[in-house]
Amino acid sequence: MTDPQPVYSFELFPPKTPEGFAKLKGQVERLAALGPRYFSVTYGAGGSTRAGTFETVDWLRSRQIDTAPHLACIGSTRAEVRELLRRYRDQGIQRLVALRGDLPSGMGTGAAGEFRYANELVSFIRAEHGDHFAIEVAAYPEFHPQAPNPNRDLDNFVRKVDAGADAAITQYFYNADAYFGFVDACRERGVTVPIVPGIMPITNYAQLARFSDACGAEIPRWIRRRLEGFGDDLGSLRAFGHDVVLALCRRLLEGGAPGLHFYTMNQSSPTQRLWRELGLTDPGKIANSQ
Repeated sequence: MTDPQPVYSFELFPPKTPEGFAKLKGQVERLAALGPRYFSVTYGAGGSTRAGTFETVDWLRSRQIDTAPHLACIGSTRAEVRELLRRYRDQGIQRLVALRGDLPSGMGTGAAGEFRYANELVSFIRAEHGDHFAIEVAAYPEFHPQAPNPNRDLDNFVRKVDAGADAAITQYFYNADAYFGFVDACRERGVTVPIVPGIMPITNYAQLARFSDACGAEIPRWIRRRLEGFGDDLGSLRAFGHDVVLALCRRLLEGGAPGLHFYTMNQSSPTQRLWRELGLTDPGKIANSQ
């Protein structure tokens, strides 16, 4: 189910409050007007946002919006995953983002469930549903923070592809060379699936630094120092951040990236501006509407 056309997509996370969900609806309406291929919806550690994920997915589907729920296997049994797959298939969902996921803090490894790694989840989905779902998996151009080295991380990625993944979405990054180097290494290993760059708009330095420290995504020193220098000047910080991410997207697309996956953080404006200045239109979305 590999797609030869560029794929542009948006990621959402489930709001925690009714007020947050009401706000999200407005953001989605504005983002959906841009014509992305699909929206993905995250799934918290150990299923911690399960109810919110379902509510968000249900609302998106009620709006006839193509949706790719995240499915994290850590902390889940095969029976639980089987039920989730049945639920999503009955909703007409045809795309999933299959992840290992993390245990909630405070839970020991004994609560990890019946799956240890994402490749086991991908194999299970294929065994249960054949080619019904297009399966996206995660990739780490700067390698996973829990991997002992880049080669081991690449081995893990290859196993996910060999298990039946159709494509990959990367962790966000700000060094295009890291992405292109990772893609080259994958091609040398015989991996041919599309590897779509994950794009994180820069709107809040403290939040970005916290996320990056937790997930191992590098903020290049020159970018970090400039962001630090803006202090409380939020307007200048966002203008600089926009220029950095816009230049990154342009280089990725010019270098042959098979699309872009925007981590919207449930905010429409930063992604809308990038989308419009890049002149993006999803050809698959247009073809499907004709």
